[in-house]
Amino acid sequence: MAKNGMRLSGVRKSYGALDVIHGVDLEVEEGAFVVFVGPSGCGKSTLLRMIAGLEEVTDGEIAIKGRDVTDLDPSERGIAMVFQSYALYPHMSVRDNLGFGLKMARTDASEIEARVKAASAILKIDHLLDRRPGQLSGGQRQRVAIGRAIVRKPEVFLFDEPLSNLDAELRVSMRIEIARLHRELGNTMIYVTHDQTEAMTLADKIVVLKDGRIEQAGSPREVYEDPANSFVAGFIGSPRMNMIEAEWSADGVAKVGDGLIKVDLAQDKLAPGDKVILGMRPEHLIVVAGEDDALRATVDVSEYLGGTRYLYCQTQDGQTLIAEYREEADIQRGDTLYLRCPPERRRYFDREGNRLR
Repeated sequence: MAKNGMRLSGVRKSYGALDVIHGVDLEVEEGAFVVFVGPSGCGKSTLLRMIAGLEEVTDGEIAIKGRDVTDLDPSERGIAMVFQSYALYPHMSVRDNLGFGLKMARTDASEIEARVKAASAILKIDHLLDRRPGQLSGGQRQRVAIGRAIVRKPEVFLFDEPLSNLDAELRVSMRIEIARLHRELGNTMIYVTHDQTEAMTLADKIVVLKDGRIEQAGSPREVYEDPANSFVAGFIGSPRMNMIEAEWSADGVAKVGDGLIKVDLAQDKLAPGDKVILGMRPEHLIVVAGEDDALRATVDVSEYLGGTRYLYCQTQDGQTLIAEYREEADIQRGDTLYLRCPPERRRYFDREGNRLR
């Protein structure tokens, strides 16, 4: 691990007999933007709160810049946290909200003024300093909440679903603002979200969590193109990866309904009759003329989105298949298609979801 990074070693959290975080090990390089992503209840916010010192660690160690902070108060950890709720003081101006934490820490008034000015310039809220939170839009309030963290000059920024209260258009613009902020400040940032689009667009490293365990940690490209298991493959990507159940045959093909797909796997991994899950991204499915190494499917819904179209199809054995279609030819409900995924784009899993290579 880089000397100035963050390390979680065997971190565990229990509430009585209930274990919610199961021995998490993670290394974060200094200056990295790491996103914790996963479904509701996977433990991502709990893990973030443990890093912040807002939840007690049952077992394990958290180190920031080589310093064990596991048992330190939040104020001693060199972190600043931005919550889902803005938590601004409604009776104070933006200027006073930004500087309140420093004032409580008895920071010199000139230093407070300098930090508030610098943070407001970075976030482009200079013209809002004399307003109160009730006079601000949701995006402006979120900028103030982030600014309150910036003035503290923390080693690590922690974001707990900061954009979930914003509408879709504002989420996109704020996402760009946070990416720009990371580029300008260069601090380590840990960001929690259930939105995999936010994870893919913001992260240097994505940590995919499920049931209090890390399923995979890697760059957005790694987790998208080389998922460790079927959970990661299905969670990362929109629309999700197609998971088609097939039956392995002795001659190196898998049977799906009345179609046969050639399978590029070592022969000793599977026995004839074994079930295998064939994973295919919608954008990798191609409409072809014949059935050789392709799946026959009937279009159930054709979803037109302007530049592209998503075809929701049913295979001959009743499984759902989503294909991204960018050709000009019109396709209607009830049409029969042959869909082929290039062999190098296919991913294989066993019935338990483990990756087969």
